[in-house]
Amino acid sequence: MVGMRIKRLRMEKGLSINELSEKAGVSKSYLSYIERGIQQNPSLQVLSRLAKTLSTDVEDLLDQRKNSDDFDVNHVDSEWMELVQHAIENGVTKEDFAYYLDFIKFKKMNGGHE
Repeated sequence: MVGMRIKRLRMEKGLSINELSEKAGVSKSYLSYIERGIQQNPSLQVLSRLAKTLSTDVEDLLDQRKNSDDFDVNHVDSEWMELVQHAIENGVTKEDFAYYLDFIKFKKMNGGHE
């Protein structure tokens, strides 16, 4: 998914969504929609600006090869599966998971401890 690839590259470069948005000339809300998969078909012009800012090319952003964003559910620890199932049963949404994951990544990028 192009949004996950963009988000991963952005985080690897240590850029906030605001910074990438400003540098690439793409609105923050539109970039957020792309990263979250709400906007799944951004224009070639937008992809080109994002790719240039992330020091890659459009072909790399659109690459369909298996990458680190993909995983095989058969190799997920059973405790993780139980934890996720328990969270779902208690009303945790995909958006909630994404929020918490982003927060954890943010904390790790900023030293991890207060």
